[in-house]
Amino acid sequence: MPTTLYRPVGLDELALIWDSGCREFPPRLPDQPIFYPVTSAEYATQIARDWNTKASGFAGYVTSFSVDDDYLSKFERHVVGSAVHEEYWIPAEQLPSFNSAIRGPIAVNAAFFGESFVGFVPDKCGFKSKNAEQQFLILARSWDYSRMDCVLEISANRKAVYLNCWYWLQHDFSSLGVSPDLKTAVLAGVVEAWTQSRINPALPSGFLAAALQR
Repeated sequence: MPTTLYRPVGLDELALIWDSGCREFPPRLPDQPIFYPVTSAEYATQIARDWNTKASGFAGYVTSFSVDDDYLSKFERHVVGSAVHEEYWIPAEQLPSFNSAIRGPIAVNAAFFGESFVGFVPDKCGFKSKNAEQQFLILARSWDYSRMDCVLEISANRKAVYLNCWYWLQHDFSSLGVSPDLKTAVLAGVVEAWTQSRINPALPSGFLAAALQR
């Protein structure tokens, strides 16, 4: 049976996770000898919200994933504070084998953003050199007259959409001329375009639920 683990990540790490098809965590840097997955969403949320938003692209994402029990049994759990602060210590050189023991995709459960968040800025199509806020405005302003343009932009810049969609969900665009109703319509349109284009990995389930219930 697999065990569900969690890991708080910043924008750059999530971008690399996306590049793997949401199947692997990226290699550790030379000054990072240990990979730290944690055992609870609460602990991961604390780090993502309270620490990652001050660095790492000013964003903290809570990821979850399942790891094969037989593999995980090789490692001890470590408590580094209160009982909720429980984690595994995976040596960096063993991260490839850890990734091989992951069952299914790495999911994004929640996201938090600092005031300085810019988002993932792509280098092509209408989103080229635009920050996360500007990207959503491009979709909103083309929504009424060319929904096909929206679909094409979403497909062309799927990585930017995946990395910035939680910010779009949480951000208030009303001062920029985007009404709540228009924002809701565009978010639903993002979901529809992603589904119709059969883009993988899927958008985060939490984002999907929130976008479609607004």
